[in-house]
Amino acid sequence: MPFKLTFLKTIALVFAVFLLASYKWADDDFSKIILSRLQEYRRIFPQEKAYLHLDKPYYITGDTLFFKAYLAEGSVHFADSASQVLYVDLIDKRTGKNISLRRVKLDGGIGNGDIVLNDDLPKGAYAIRAYTSWMRNFQEDFFFHKDIYLFNDDIEKPASPVSGLDVQFFPEGGQLVAGLNTRIGFKAIDESGLGPDVEGYILNQNNDTIVPIKSEHLGMGKFPFQPLANQKYTAYLRKKSEPFKAFNLPEVKPEGFIMMVNNLTTTDKMRVLIYAHFADNTEKEVNIIAHTRGLVAFAAKGKVTKKGLQLNVPTSAFPDGITQLTLFDHLNQPVCERLVFIDHGDRLNVKINTQKKIYKIREKTEVEVTVTDSAGAPVETNLSVAVTDAGQIAQQPFDQNIVSYLMLSSDLKGNIEQPAYYFDLTKEDRKMKVDVLMMTQGWRRFDWKDVLQETHTAPARFVEQGFSIQGEVKRGKKPVENVMLSVYLSNDSINTFLSTETGPTGLFSLDNLVFKDSLNVRLQGMSPKNRDVLNILVAPFDPPKFTISRIPFYPVTVDALQMAAYLKRAEEYLAIEKKIRDSREKLLKEVTIRGQKEVQRDSRKLYSRADATIKVSSMPAGGAMTVLDMLQGRVAGVVVSGSGSNASVRIRNSNSEPTFLLDGVPVEKDYITSINIFDVETIDVLKGASAAIYGSRGGGGVISVLTKRANANYDYSKDIVPGVTVAKIAGFNTPREFYTPRYDLDLPNNNIPDYRSTFFWAPMLRTNKNGKARFSYFNTDANTNVTIRAEALTAWGIPGSGEGSYSVR
Repeated sequence: MPFKLTFLKTIALVFAVFLLASYKWADDDFSKIILSRLQEYRRIFPQEKAYLHLDKPYYITGDTLFFKAYLAEGSVHFADSASQVLYVDLIDKRTGKNISLRRVKLDGGIGNGDIVLNDDLPKGAYAIRAYTSWMRNFQEDFFFHKDIYLFNDDIEKPASPVSGLDVQFFPEGGQLVAGLNTRIGFKAIDESGLGPDVEGYILNQNNDTIVPIKSEHLGMGKFPFQPLANQKYTAYLRKKSEPFKAFNLPEVKPEGFIMMVNNLTTTDKMRVLIYAHFADNTEKEVNIIAHTRGLVAFAAKGKVTKKGLQLNVPTSAFPDGITQLTLFDHLNQPVCERLVFIDHGDRLNVKINTQKKIYKIREKTEVEVTVTDSAGAPVETNLSVAVTDAGQIAQQPFDQNIVSYLMLSSDLKGNIEQPAYYFDLTKEDRKMKVDVLMMTQGWRRFDWKDVLQETHTAPARFVEQGFSIQGEVKRGKKPVENVMLSVYLSNDSINTFLSTETGPTGLFSLDNLVFKDSLNVRLQGMSPKNRDVLNILVAPFDPPKFTISRIPFYPVTVDALQMAAYLKRAEEYLAIEKKIRDSREKLLKEVTIRGQKEVQRDSRKLYSRADATIKVSSMPAGGAMTVLDMLQGRVAGVVVSGSGSNASVRIRNSNSEPTFLLDGVPVEKDYITSINIFDVETIDVLKGASAAIYGSRGGGGVISVLTKRANANYDYSKDIVPGVTVAKIAGFNTPREFYTPRYDLDLPNNNIPDYRSTFFWAPMLRTNKNGKARFSYFNTDANTNVTIRAEALTAWGIPGSGEGSYSVR
């Protein structure tokens, strides 16, 4: 029962975190306020995290980018079933232009899709981005972003700009205070936006050397430091073989607090040291709060004496991931902050096994993926798998995966270089390196200014379970309230009428519509009075703006020969693909087919024939204003009394008014009388036995009105009517099926050379109760090494990734 055990373990973990926190703040009103405000903030603004697994890290023009989408709840990473629409777009990083937008249907937090990279796209840097409507209530920084590079048939590397170096300094806890020993983290970034190795030293304003410094990992490092009052400090740093460059250290404050954290010495607790320097030399009462993704994990109250304040905080009940420690002073203001990374190793083990280590070209390869939890128990879960030619596609060093994204990158602002390094169990120094990262990377997902507000503004956007048609109705320039609108929706599988009403500001909305591809929409005011002077505006989808980065992006770490091989093979394969498509589209010789034309049945009619039919297009409307006016005196046995909306109808030998249908849908008589007669195609009348197909509804007979616009062959664009708006709304994109050749069958295309860079792509695999999933495919014609990558996320929030390989010879 791995699902139940792991799920219960997660629930117990969350409960233990709250229990621990409750014990610590039992007598502290401020801690109770913090807990209450955090819970309220999470209730109003629950977080979502989107993640995309791509089939490969870079592409060529004409290629297809395949992706698997995961959506998780932000705190405990449960698969998110609230939002069911995920937007995935491709952005040109040089211009910020949205090149392509995909709408992905999510089921239980998972979905998949693809983006065709057209031949006319310029080569260069692009970003693929994923977000929900709900995520747009927050900063774009917490959308999923991944940079990719699009090549064409040349391998010219983009020109690098003039060499540059920028270094930022981060005192532990947030500030330098005169006379207090602390540590300073630093982060260097070069002209490529990456972290280079740097070295240098710190000078005071008298040009005395205080301390030498050197980066430890990807431009990051730390050093001990004791600032003195009324001193300014300057760092001189350089990359290899380049001249030193000067950078100012942060200002030294005359008084205040510092906070240092040791999370490395022991595995079950961390040591928190707090010191203060103030002119009055009095003890200072403080509160320390620790939370992980909004879940409070620890709260304590204490006094900072001349000797400081030391706390040993147990971490065994903390969730895996980033924990934020905040020090609040006696005025309950946040004065120090420190991030620490908790890693209990609570992740899935994803193992990939092939039957052999060496295969032949075009040989069938069978693969088994085994997924277990941290205790070794099998896990039944959804996963995605990509198989690529390592001779063409170089997997980037310690590239982002679902584990590093959910546990690390998604909770930090800014680019995290080589994020998977911090989760590689073969790297013995990974805990020291991730601690330096925690000292130098900004935290932004939970801002105390936002959390501690007593009231919150309602979110502007809501959770989507389908698409919305939104807009406004105006008469002239003024919005019109309480206008009833008839809405007709149609595509290949949908023909239906709905209605909606404008609010006080003239706005209207139809929500949670679920459909594929696109939907034709026709809106019209239902009341005949002044209907033609209404201006109905449908709001188009407005994707979020993209912040253009001025830093060049060239992510590919691969030698020129390997890149040349990829470009050559990719061009050949795309040319072959095009020939195959063209051959399928050859014209056949003229063939004469004899037979009777089949008349397609109108799907709007349950009945086969009517007792009487009025074809509106073949008769003059005369003075008729409504459908009932048109019936008056024209159908035997149908009696219409009165006119307009006050008319009443009886069919002979019935004691009640007939049932009214509009394109097959039962509606009220008032709805029928509000229809524009020039929109009507035919009016059918069913009497007695003919109406029996509608059961008790047909007791008074049936009047069926069929509109032109509900006819599948009707062209909206040729009949624009005043007071009527016609639009087309995009729906869910239908994912392409990844094509894999079958070399065990004698097929016409099997003699074509095969040098695919992606051998196999399976976005929606699932392990069985034994934690196993099996799949197979055929190798290509390349003598090469092959990389298999799998990623998974359980419904209860545990991620995992794995990699395997074999050779083709």
